[in-house]
Order: sequence, then C-alpha cells, then structure tokens
Amino acid sequence: MTDVIVVGGGFAGLSAATALAERGVTVTLLEARPTLGGRATAFTDPGTGERVDNGQHVLIGGYRETFRFLRRLGTVGDVFLQPRLTIDMIERSGQASRLECPPLPAPLHLLGGLLGWKALTWRDRLATLRVVRSVRLQAHPGPAKAGHYVHRGSEETVREWLTRNGQTPRLVEMLWEPLAVASLNQSIDSAAAAPFAAVLYRMFSVRRRDSSLGLPIKPMDELYATPGQALIEHRGGEVRVHAPARIRSVPQLTVNVRDEELRAPVVICAVPWYALGDVFVDPPAVLQPILSAAERTPASPIVTVNLWFDRAVTPNMFIGLPGRTMQWVFDKKAIFGDTSSHLSVVCSAADAIVGHTNQQLIDLAVDEVRSALPGARAATLRRAIAVREKRATFSVAPGVPARPGTQTPVAGLFLAGDWIATGLPATIESAVISGHLAADAAVRFLN
Repeated sequence: MTDVIVVGGGFAGLSAATALAERGVTVTLLEARPTLGGRATAFTDPGTGERVDNGQHVLIGGYRETFRFLRRLGTVGDVFLQPRLTIDMIERSGQASRLECPPLPAPLHLLGGLLGWKALTWRDRLATLRVVRSVRLQAHPGPAKAGHYVHRGSEETVREWLTRNGQTPRLVEMLWEPLAVASLNQSIDSAAAAPFAAVLYRMFSVRRRDSSLGLPIKPMDELYATPGQALIEHRGGEVRVHAPARIRSVPQLTVNVRDEELRAPVVICAVPWYALGDVFVDPPAVLQPILSAAERTPASPIVTVNLWFDRAVTPNMFIGLPGRTMQWVFDKKAIFGDTSSHLSVVCSAADAIVGHTNQQLIDLAVDEVRSALPGARAATLRRAIAVREKRATFSVAPGVPARPGTQTPVAGLFLAGDWIATGLPATIESAVISGHLAADAAVRFLN
C-alpha cells in the first residue's frame, strides 16, 4: 500500500513526490498526460529531431527551493547561472546596451550596474533608489515611514506602483516592464504590484547571486521530469502516465484511475488551478470555495516561436527587446553549447497575438529578430514552429480570487501547484515551494 498519492507530474507534483521519497515515504504519482512535466516540458520536433521546450524557462539565483529540488535530483549542474546579473538589450532604434552588475553586496550591485548602464540618464538611475527602498520595506515594513511600500492587500497595479515611486518612463521601458512582464506574464497595467515586489525582493535584497539569471542547458524533461521519476522509482515508489485521476473525498479519500480505485492516507493534488474542477468528483461543500476561486481565476498566455537559421546570428545567450511585441530572444544552441542557431523568441502576456495563425506568429518573430540582430538579416531561415501555451499562468490582477493554502478542510488532502498561496506569481519557484510545503504537511499528517 502506498503512503501518499500525488496527482500531477509537473514541478509541484514532482518536487512533493521526490521530497517524500527522500524521507522514506512510499509515493504513487499519477499524470494524465503521456509524459511528465506539466506546463514545463519538452517535445521532439519532427523536422529537426531536436528536443524543444514548450516555452523558454528562466530561473533566478534566488529560487532557493528550486535549486534545492535540483540538488536532490543531481541536476543542479544542468543550469547555467550567471556569475552576476548581466542583460543585453537592443532597443527599437537598434541601440544596443548592457546592464552588468558589479561584484558588490545586494542591493548595491544593482545600483552599481545602473550607474554603468549607458541606456539610462542620471535621473533614471536615481529613481531606482526609491523602488529598492520600497521593495525592502515591503518585506520588512516595521515602523519605517510607509508611503511607498506595497501593502500585500493593495489593489495597485505594477504601473501605478512604479509611477507612485517616481520611476521614469525610460526606466520603466528598459528595466521594470521587461522584468515584470517576464515574471508575472501579465501587462503592468493589469498585474498587481505586490507579486512583482515579492519577485524583486528575492532578486535584489538578500544576496548578489539571487539576481543572476539561470538557463537550463538541457531540455526541461531531462532537467527534472526524467530524473524525478527515476528518484521516486529508486525509492520504491511508482510513477504512472496516461493516468487521469479523479479524487473523491466522500465517504473516504480515494483516487480513481479509470476503473481502478486507489487508496492512501494522504492525497496531494498538484494539478493546475484550471484543472481542479475536473479532478474532484462530487466534492463536498467544504471544498467549494477553493474550486470556485480556481474557476474564477483567469489565465494568461505565452507564445514562443522557435527559429532555426543556417548560421549563428548572435553571440549572446539571450537578449531583451524592450518596446517590441516579442520581448526576449534566447539562442538555444549557444545555451546548449552548439555552433548553429536555434532561437527561442518569447512573447509573455501574449493576449494580443495568441489568436494569430502560426504563419503570422512566425513572420512577426522573424521581422523583429531581423530588425534587432544584424546577423539574422543575411541568414537563411531553415525551419520555424510556433508554440502557444494559452493557460501558461494564472492572472495576478488586483481583485482576482484569493489563492488557497496547502491545507484543505478534508483530512489527508493537500494542495500543491504554483497557484497555491506562496506570495509569488506563477513561477517555477512558486510551484516547487508549494510541493515542498505539501510534502511537509503530508509527513506531519502521517506521523
């Protein structure tokens, strides 16, 4: 008999299941899809035979629980983490510049980087001090003068918060908006400020390394899904794919997979928020507030266009494109250590273009890449594919339903997933934190 059933095989489910397996708890993990990985997985491109991520995933050095998870799997070395934060930007005018933070303690490293960033004026640089102070007050408001920090229940949007903190239009366009859209997957005109402040605190307020960007140097399934399954099975657990689960809590906690009924003292539901209503069968009234909140939480899409050129078109692993529809370009071959060129071109908060045809998305990406990268203008495009993740993340707009905690009113039933109330937006770190919280709760319940 298994001790814990985990439903869902993404970052949340696998972090919970492997944390439990590491403690000697017998786990059965169920995943409805043919493969593990959830919204952060990879597929084989039929045209190139290459393993392609369903979207470009970026870590930051401050993702402590994520790196703890990867150390458990033995794959932490498969993430390239910058020695210090460095971001290359190419503006709509074609002007290129670099934000490079010096080896100073946080948050002085950010201020030092801004001093040397030629894209900004002195007025822009000085304005940053107000956001740094605001973010630090957000985490530790204490008796300090309030005024500018974001209250956790605030209805302010990111743009309203930035404006209130005196951020210049230039600084918003070049720094805060690219970071906010990438981390929140939502426009700064609709996303709440508090989750963004939480991200900034993790990046800039504790250790210099926390702000460094990390890029997986292997496809996502090889980074965590395959080794996660191996760890669970090595510790005596079981992993099933093609296993659509249905959870019943009345008269007792059971999980049905087609015609089979499974029982365990603990069930961790780690499916995305939008799937909760399909997983629970005849849920009791005590679960209705959670299911209702999930149903009323909107989604935000991401579009990724993969472009294969006949030659390398940039020496950079990634480049920001402020002011454009496609906000970031990642050279996957440079990341993976190859000499040819496979670009992953990303549009977060992609509501305006997610309904475009594949060819329209490809044409848009090619036009913006060639506009920004001179090396791409003479290069031949060999292949292109567009990937839409229509429900990539949940909305963090002011007024969205409150996110639930790990504990539920049903004994032995716990929740995990990036939507769980971690204080962070829909990030890998939020998913892993929730998985570890659910594992801790399961152990306490079993003991």
